[in-house]
Formats: sequence, C-alpha cells, structure tokens
Amino acid sequence: KIVDGGWFPVALGIFIMIVMLTWRRGSRILFDKTRRMEVPLDSLVKRLERLPPKLPPRVPGTAVFLTGDPSSTPTALLHSLKHYKVLHEHNVILTIMTADMPRVSLADRVQFEPFSDTFSRMTVRYGFMESPNLPKALAIARKQGWSFDIMSTSFFLSRRVVRPSKDSGMPHWQDRLFILLARNADDASSYFQIPTDRVVEIGTQVTV
Repeated sequence: KIVDGGWFPVALGIFIMIVMLTWRRGSRILFDKTRRMEVPLDSLVKRLERLPPKLPPRVPGTAVFLTGDPSSTPTALLHSLKHYKVLHEHNVILTIMTADMPRVSLADRVQFEPFSDTFSRMTVRYGFMESPNLPKALAIARKQGWSFDIMSTSFFLSRRVVRPSKDSGMPHWQDRLFILLARNADDASSYFQIPTDRVVEIGTQVTV
C-alpha cells in the first residue's frame, strides 16, 4: 500500500504534525522571552502615580492595549511610554479569552474593572465556535457604564518581528519554519475586527 501511493497521506500527516509541534514549541519560547521583558502592571501604575501631576503628559481619548496576560504591562504600552513619552487620559488593558464552551452569553461577554484613575482592566470572553468582534464587545461594555467613543479610541497592538537565534532551544530549520509560520499568521486587527483607522502597531524584535 505504501509504494502504491499510501506514502502520501503518511508523509502529509508527518508534515502537519511537525508544523503543529513547531508552532506550539516556538510560541512557548516566544511567550517566555516576551514575559521576561515585561513589567508587572501594578508596579508600573504605582510608579506613574508617584510622578508629579501631568507627568507624563496626558493626551485626550482612550488607549486600548491588547495583551494575553492582564497582570503584565503590554509591550506596546512600554514602548509607547518610551518613545512617545505621553499617556492617554484613559488606558484599558484588554485581554481576550477563549472559553471551554461553544458560545458565551452576552451577559458574561465583558468584564470591566477600573483599578486606578487612569487604568482599567477589561476581559472579553468568546466561545470556541464564535468569531471575535471587538467593537461589538466594547458596545456591551458601554451599556454596562463604560464611557466609550470609538472615534476617540486608539487600539495599540504589538507586532513582533521574529529573528532566529543560536540559543533558541530549537534546531535551525525549526527556527526558520516557525518564523515563516509567524509571518503568515492572521493579523490581529483583522482577526478581532478592529477598525483599521483606529489601530496603532508598535513593532518589537524578538529572537527564538
């Protein structure tokens, strides 16, 4: 059977398995390296609160920073403070989670928690069969009492530029494969259906 064409599905299955394992392993390495560079969010907020009033300068509007870990300062926020040296009047640390159920009810979709005069945490939950739609989720938050105007809100995303490294823990060919997969991954703004004219992408270089 193998010599009569059965080798093809076997080879295809092996290839798909290699791709999946490479993506999983590379994503874990990338997450660990990014985590080591991040600062606890509570520590950053306390440092900012100890500064004199109006430092750093405040700009009107709301900034939404997407992150996978609500306890850590998003990389985009750190780089925004480093390069632009300003802070929005309102800053939302947004985490999007996938629940272990097909669908999440609208009542459980959004959780909003202010934790300082300038910063708030927001968690948006979707079922694994749902397509994320961030503007609709924010509309739910507005009904819950959050003052939100899409036209005065900027969404800050961190775009990682992945480079190979000799100390990645993966073979060189696997490094290259992961980088190729990362380049072809879905764009976050499109995946979450964020209006493109409201998105600010801040690039960072990370090695794997």
